[in-house]
Amino acid sequence: YSGKYPKVTECLTKDKEEMLAFYDFPAEHWTHIRTSNPIESTFATVRLRTHKVKSCGSRTTTLMMIFKLAQSAEKSWYRLKGFKLLADVVSGIKFKDGEKVMPDQTEHAKELIHQN
Repeated sequence: YSGKYPKVTECLTKDKEEMLAFYDFPAEHWTHIRTSNPIESTFATVRLRTHKVKSCGSRTTTLMMIFKLAQSAEKSWYRLKGFKLLADVVSGIKFKDGEKVMPDQTEHAKELIHQN
């Protein structure tokens, strides 16, 4: 496609690592990474309530109300799929295509990358 769409091809080639970083996380986390629904649903709850109240009083009162609304909304949230893998992600364990890569596999993967 580089002959027909040179700018698009250049952009995709330049940003390849950032676009494929998604696969460096556990496969169970992919659905959560792709969605912005948790953020949207939290703000929707707060927005609906603050719109009904119209005047929230002082800044402190507004912040307390928003905090309590977020705590209330938190009760209906789903637990992350693969939440037990969060410790692995935080500790720096590598994942390739959603699967955990063992240290000896890392060297083998590097060799395969250099061959291609």
